[in-house]
Amino acid sequence: MDEGYDVDGLDLSPAMIERARTKVPEATFVVGDAAAPSLTRGAYDVVLCRHVLWALPDPVAALARWVALLRPGGAVVLVEGSWTTGAGLTADETVRIVRSVRAEATVRHLPDAVYWGKEIADERYLVVSRR
Repeated sequence: MDEGYDVDGLDLSPAMIERARTKVPEATFVVGDAAAPSLTRGAYDVVLCRHVLWALPDPVAALARWVALLRPGGAVVLVEGSWTTGAGLTADETVRIVRSVRAEATVRHLPDAVYWGKEIADERYLVVSRR
């Protein structure tokens, strides 16, 4: 890709996979379950998920599977939120989930409209875990 990385993507929806392939034809995209990705263990430098963890029935088990995909020193990057609708996870909840699987988790709140295309009134954030 532009920065020299190989990118693999996964989504449960075949329609979303087709949209992704159209947008980024040089990446590899597969239909699959984010809770149990059928990707190569120990093959990735980064696992990035956006607004996925909160929707899974067992987020701790899913996160453990994502961590298993990482090479030594790899990072998990989660973009999550706790929405005004009552859905989602608070930053504290997400940190607790991450720390149940990994030793470290850093939160950066993302309230700026530039990230979302509009002003927001809910909690949105990034959690990064490198170990």
